[in-house]
Amino acid sequence: MAISGNLPKLNTVGTRPIRHDGLDKVTGRAKYGADIHLPGMLVGKVLRSPYAHARLLSVDTSKAEALPGVKAVVTSKDFPIISGPLNFDNGSRIMAENMLATEKVLYKGHAIAAVAATDAHIAEEAIGLIDVKYDVLEPVLTVHDALKEGAPVLHEGLTTVFKVERFGKGEDTGVKSNIASHIQFKRGDLDKGFKDADLVIEREFNTQTVHQGYIEPHSSTASWSYDGRLTVWTSTQGIFGIRDATAAILGIQASQVKVVPMEIGGGFGGKTLTYLDPVVAQLSKKTGRPVKITMTRKEVFEGTGPTSGTYMRCKIGVDKDALITTAELHLAFESGAFPGSPVGGGAMSGLGPYKIDNLLVDGFDVVCNKQKVAAYRAPGQPQAAFAVETVIDELAEKLGLDPLEFRMMNAVHEGDRAPSGVPHLNFGNEEVERVMKEHPHYNAPLEGPNRGRGVAVGYRLNGGGSGSAATINVNANGTINLLTGSMDIGGSRAAIAMQAAEVLGISSDDVNPLVVDTDSVGWTGTTGGSRITFDTGRAAINTAKEVIKQMSNRAALIWEVQPEDVEFSDGVFICTKNTDDKITFKDLAAKLMDTGGPVTCSGIDKQGGVGAQLAGHIVDVEVDPETGKVDILRYTTFIDAGRAAHPSYVEGQMQGGALQGIGWALNEEYFYTDDGTMANSSFLDYRMPTSLDLPMIDCVIIEVPNDRHPFGIRGVGETVLIPPMAAIANAIHSATGLRMTKLPMSPRAILEAFEETNS
Repeated sequence: MAISGNLPKLNTVGTRPIRHDGLDKVTGRAKYGADIHLPGMLVGKVLRSPYAHARLLSVDTSKAEALPGVKAVVTSKDFPIISGPLNFDNGSRIMAENMLATEKVLYKGHAIAAVAATDAHIAEEAIGLIDVKYDVLEPVLTVHDALKEGAPVLHEGLTTVFKVERFGKGEDTGVKSNIASHIQFKRGDLDKGFKDADLVIEREFNTQTVHQGYIEPHSSTASWSYDGRLTVWTSTQGIFGIRDATAAILGIQASQVKVVPMEIGGGFGGKTLTYLDPVVAQLSKKTGRPVKITMTRKEVFEGTGPTSGTYMRCKIGVDKDALITTAELHLAFESGAFPGSPVGGGAMSGLGPYKIDNLLVDGFDVVCNKQKVAAYRAPGQPQAAFAVETVIDELAEKLGLDPLEFRMMNAVHEGDRAPSGVPHLNFGNEEVERVMKEHPHYNAPLEGPNRGRGVAVGYRLNGGGSGSAATINVNANGTINLLTGSMDIGGSRAAIAMQAAEVLGISSDDVNPLVVDTDSVGWTGTTGGSRITFDTGRAAINTAKEVIKQMSNRAALIWEVQPEDVEFSDGVFICTKNTDDKITFKDLAAKLMDTGGPVTCSGIDKQGGVGAQLAGHIVDVEVDPETGKVDILRYTTFIDAGRAAHPSYVEGQMQGGALQGIGWALNEEYFYTDDGTMANSSFLDYRMPTSLDLPMIDCVIIEVPNDRHPFGIRGVGETVLIPPMAAIANAIHSATGLRMTKLPMSPRAILEAFEETNS
């Protein structure tokens, strides 16, 4: 690991303390979703469709309800929100339709009904007794099939919405098709740009559906009390999102619902939607007892959201000076059964690292008979980067330029416009590329046949701005309890605690960070968008400043001066009228009960987002021409972290992102049969890389401070997954001369590419 940058050192931020939750997790004391056991609790099971596309003619639950031990059965008819035609502007209604099918099942694994019974065996038997009559319809399984003229239309009431910006309602075109929406960014004169280009390269790309690969399956437990209050224990990335969605689907007020967060065994964006929570809630209401449902691994694959398969086309032109004159990026993303693919993320980011005066980006959100997609770590952006960065590499090759030098020549800087038209703020675009170019890995000799080196970069406009809250209770011994509502999916608990400690001048060991339920902290947005260390960190900073203000008032009482006569620095309160009067934060905490009582402060943060970020990867591969197998020989990752709050956790994010990207590049895909059945719905057959498949992944952290954060933090959870697929594709080209344009680049795909080249 190396850190490139000359930021002034802080006392706590930037150090590597032991994480607060580490001991409970390594000793097995931490409680996850499936660990909830309540008196009288029932077990739930879900009936899922065996067809990818079929009309529901009838659902008869009478035999299941008559089975001894079965206490309740629910279908979509038990949920008030599901009535009348589907409103595609209502996100909660879409989630409800995905949660339990109504008129049609839209993918194999689409839930139809759920039962609650005294044990799992009875529940399993009961779902087999539910009699469902289907009218089987022709499935539409790929984006290509969905866009064909005359293709079956999944939703009769769906019309295409045209948008000219990422967010906003857009204009309903009235056109009925499988295209849910069309987003477009356009500037300059595209025709003139290509006419002025001396070299133009255009290629088409396809990627397959892939899963986030979290180890813990979805699990939810609900208990509906007699006073009308509902409590849900669940593994989620956003307790307030689950609270609000559950309330909306059940037709009750959000204030009636308390969501208790459990530890989360991985999410990567895949645990931002609700699949089980309203179901167990309604079963609990019917039975008067707590109900828990835990998915099997097969159900996770078949019944929850992976990320999109795609079809993409990228065309870029450069002039004689190797400057990009124009670019066109066409993105068609599968959203699965309901609208909502991450095509907007790809449209915003694919061309983001480059200064381009003439561009056209078209993004299409396309429904098909697959699982409704969910977020996956930088949603939509790895796919777009796979297309753009492969073409960028080919342009550099044709121009005879070093691929990183070519990227630096065309890099955006502060004030240049992003594809969406928004001016860039300061971020380390060229800085990352320069560090990559100067790195020993990039300049090391690569000897031997069938070996190649590839590079790629990934741009992301990290999220934020949805809001976070924090509460600090000061204890008499000088420690604090720090309460937030942000789920910890990557060490954010420690990083937030470190920021509060930095402000208060105490050790991070003196902070007890707690992730609490929706009744115990102010509204907080979902853990996603790489925003938590940034947004919730800012909330903790604001709260810590209020603590200092209140404790300064207490010091003023002791010294009999005005509050403005008290200063605070490095954990010490100082009287400016008599500098010999000093008291540490800890010593003053011991006097709070004698000076007015306990200090408890709350604060929030809601502002305009984390900001832009660049990551880069260098990879060496060896390709076996006999088998098509690709081995990773060496891997180095780079990222502009702004400031690394906890460098060890930044490195962990970098290594984890690289590992997921390697799997996505070389092995991972949902393999569907012709009828829409996922044929590899287990970790045995859905092959993800392990430590045995990889070398050590080296990390280089570049620190270009983020002006939007007091300590310069950017957040690092997602951008790291954007470059790997393109970097590996470019390395395979270096090793073999093959330009791979489809994912995964499996041994079979490599051999087929060799055959096409030699035929």
